[in-house]
Amino acid sequence: MYDVKTVYLKTMKTVGFILLFVSMMNAYAQSPKDLAAIWDKDHISTIFPSDVRHSDLKAYIEKLKKLGLKIDEVGRSGAGREIYQTEFGRGPIKVFMWSQMHGDEPTATSSLIDMLAYFQTHRNKDWVKNIEEKLTIRAVPMLNPDGAEVYKRRNLQDIDINRDAVDLKTPEARLLKQLRDNWNPAIGFNLHNQQSLTTAGNIPKQAAISFLVVYGDAAKTTNDGHERNLRVTSAMVDSLNTFIAGNIAKYGDEFTSTAFGDNFSAWGTPVILIETGALHGKDEMFLVKMNFVAFVTALNSIATASEKTQSPQPYLSLPENGSGSLTDLIFRNVNTVNGTTVEPVGDIAAATVRRRASFGVTNTIRNVGVIGALTGLDEYDTAGFVTLQRFRTIRPGDLAEFSFYRKGRVIDWTSADLDKMFPPDAIFSQGKWVKGEGVVPKIR
Repeated sequence: MYDVKTVYLKTMKTVGFILLFVSMMNAYAQSPKDLAAIWDKDHISTIFPSDVRHSDLKAYIEKLKKLGLKIDEVGRSGAGREIYQTEFGRGPIKVFMWSQMHGDEPTATSSLIDMLAYFQTHRNKDWVKNIEEKLTIRAVPMLNPDGAEVYKRRNLQDIDINRDAVDLKTPEARLLKQLRDNWNPAIGFNLHNQQSLTTAGNIPKQAAISFLVVYGDAAKTTNDGHERNLRVTSAMVDSLNTFIAGNIAKYGDEFTSTAFGDNFSAWGTPVILIETGALHGKDEMFLVKMNFVAFVTALNSIATASEKTQSPQPYLSLPENGSGSLTDLIFRNVNTVNGTTVEPVGDIAAATVRRRASFGVTNTIRNVGVIGALTGLDEYDTAGFVTLQRFRTIRPGDLAEFSFYRKGRVIDWTSADLDKMFPPDAIFSQGKWVKGEGVVPKIR
């Protein structure tokens, strides 16, 4: 039997421990808005991710070296370009992050650089110090520098590295497997980009970021690492909901036997896949910031063990990735010239070709006529105009470059020098209004 004094002392000791734990967690807690403000103030990435080439990465790497971060050249690409691995922390929990195994999927590369630079220069902060003491983080910021150099998915051999986890035909795949096998990390982050028109569910709303807690087999067998990753991912979802609620989705979870994320999970390193899409009205740097917030939230949740009490529901309740309901541009109620007469053609849907930020925008016609329930990120009502395509053709695959003439104007459509003799009221070219912005009514 305990006497009242003993029970009281034990109770107060427990309460004291709880208060100490809560106080410690508060010291280490960083709100999503705190993390966004940190990125705004301290990020060192200065180039839109899609414009980053290997030489730009090397410049970032030199900055990290000057800060004292541990960086090793761990391999070479098919064309002989250096592949780097960065390292921060000295803790027992091993975290491995890799980005840009597809050369045209660059957002996370810049986010990793910013995160590592911040950690290294703010090691005196309690929460950063805790990450340093609890975790060892290794990151490969650009696995496919040859693909990044020409902004294409595949490597120099024209092989998709992310489908080479079994055959290991590429030097990049062999390196990635070796880095995992030699270190045996407890958790992996596989960082990619997805199509800009991917939707959060089957509604016309972009999936700015999609997550997947990756299974290691087709039977979708779960284990402690997978369950932990559900909670860690949910912490990221909660954090990002502060900024992009409704624009977060779940990537398809079908097992791909040749993919690295699936095989990492099978080999004993449970993986979280992060796919960055796009968000209309926001540029690439905003998505770099969102990745920064997600990465730091995840790592902090592991370092503080706060993930252990995190509900997995935020991730589990995400809508699945969708496609087919959204396009970049729609011109409604189009009339065009056929010979010398003006005829209706219905609606025109157009999509933007994936490109580097510094390259001119190219829009191509996707659908003509009845386009069903398709929604445009931008839509215009051209009913009061005659629309002419740049080369006088309106077919799927043609450029979405148009001149607009107000109905009621007397125009000789057979004129050899039409644009000079009869200047259009508005011109849409390379994704923008180069003349007459606001003349054609915008309806979305």
